[in-house]
Amino acid sequence: MKKLSHINDAGQVQMVDVTDKDKTVRVAKARGVVNMKSDTLALLEEGRLAKGNVLTTAKIAGILAAKKTGEFIPLCHPLGLTGIDIEFAMDRKNAQVIIETQVRTVGQTGVEMEALTAVSVAALTIYDMCKAVDKEMIIGDILLLEKSGGKSGTFIRGGAK
Repeated sequence: MKKLSHINDAGQVQMVDVTDKDKTVRVAKARGVVNMKSDTLALLEEGRLAKGNVLTTAKIAGILAAKKTGEFIPLCHPLGLTGIDIEFAMDRKNAQVIIETQVRTVGQTGVEMEALTAVSVAALTIYDMCKAVDKEMIIGDILLLEKSGGKSGTFIRGGAK
């Protein structure tokens, strides 16, 4: 069984020391969904929500969150990110906004948490900007789609390593 990297031999919490790890290109992709009423999705798409451009604001919030992940997840390393992409897709049939992020760096540790944080904060921002018309929205299905780089190699959800 694998050992948890954030627990030392004495059972104490620790930030993993990555000093001796090689710098490699690291990429992580994540996804999340905001489910809402179809009327809310229509208002969002038509740009008729009182708080302004929801998706542009959510994108900026997600980018800022990815850059600050190491500041509010206690054992994450602060990283110099080299790229952050956030895309939104509207699923009208299911009345949802699908958020996908991709985060990149060249470094000694991965960017999975940054990609997941970007999705989470983008989803929270959508909720915040739409809650005046729909308090029943549900944020969910936040997951890592894939990651590459580093000693552990490539992970693709539902696929082979």
